[in-house]
Amino acid sequence: MDASQATLHLLCGKIASGKSTLAAELGASPGCVVISEDQWLAALWQEEMQSVADYVRCAAKLRTAMAPHLVALLNAGVSVVLDFPANTRANRDWMRSVIQRSQADHCLHYLDVPDARCLSRLHARNQSGSHAFAATEEQFALITRFFEPPHEDEGFNLVRHG
Repeated sequence: MDASQATLHLLCGKIASGKSTLAAELGASPGCVVISEDQWLAALWQEEMQSVADYVRCAAKLRTAMAPHLVALLNAGVSVVLDFPANTRANRDWMRSVIQRSQADHCLHYLDVPDARCLSRLHARNQSGSHAFAATEEQFALITRFFEPPHEDEGFNLVRHG
């Protein structure tokens, strides 16, 4: 596989907007792997993550550890679906640094889903117990305050999912 064919798929959307579902669909392509922030955070620091501040601290550690690995995969010609939230400009800047270091193609998938639908999905997900983290409505509201939709001027290959 030629490294120039590797693509880094990025996901932007509020909690329960469908990012992980889309990640699984994209990751089903040959030569593609999904790397899930939630899975890694749960495996490494689930007991330590009791607040949004804990999440921010642990997620920063994970990004630092994961960046060289992502670059190596992309340079080896493996496409990656990065199931990490590209929900703030700062997170997207980190993702852009991975793109620049690897020279990989990329696609930023923006799941533009209304809050009411996200909350409905969140309730269903929490009831099913199918997710490593069960966010409350209060946590949804808090985290959503920091959400920054992507803009064309950021320079990503943007695909909007409604």
